[in-house]
Amino acid sequence: MTARAVRILVVDDEPQITQVLQTSLVARGYDVLTVDDGESALKAFREWQPDLIITDLSMPRMGGIALCKGIRAFSDVPILVLSVRDEEMTKVEALECGANDYVTKPFGMNELLSRVRVALRTAGRSIRANVLQAGKFKMNISAHRAEICGAEIYLSPKEFDLLAYLLQNAGKVVTHKMLLADVWERKNAEDPDVVRVLVRQLRRKIEPNPAAPTYLKTEPWIGYRFEPGE
Repeated sequence: MTARAVRILVVDDEPQITQVLQTSLVARGYDVLTVDDGESALKAFREWQPDLIITDLSMPRMGGIALCKGIRAFSDVPILVLSVRDEEMTKVEALECGANDYVTKPFGMNELLSRVRVALRTAGRSIRANVLQAGKFKMNISAHRAEICGAEIYLSPKEFDLLAYLLQNAGKVVTHKMLLADVWERKNAEDPDVVRVLVRQLRRKIEPNPAAPTYLKTEPWIGYRFEPGE
């Protein structure tokens, strides 16, 4: 079986830019799909599953920053941002919202292609870390896929984050404070009810009997322990 070409999703509302990128990338063996705004990119991502995204920042309907946030809710696919905006704060915002790299327009094609190759190599090195497996549970982080005993379960982004964290800490007690800090990124928060609500939702999807949990067990007054089975 022949391996498929690397897929690159190009997101930009300037036709001349998308045409240049498509021509150059296709000439080098990449499979390219172009769309002109963030909303279309999210839809295309779910349907086409690209290996890398190249996106502008300023676009109608949904810009690049919102797109980065949307993609990062369920995938670690590399994102390369292109923009005429060269301010430091704009670059920092894009990187903190999930972009892997930032190239200022106008750009040299050789430089862009080099950054594409670096992003793809880095993503390739991290594929193994993106697959978590313990007991009856398996998760593919990039594909946003979770399974119990080989059967797929469908989770919201936050349910997925919680299960991934529990799988990484299988057999250990995790406190409410740890979950708030690492899953919700609330370093100084004290709100265990937020955790309890999501745990209840997750149990409905993974437990044979949510009222008597087999996998996600409560440690009274402390937090939870995840036992993924044999």
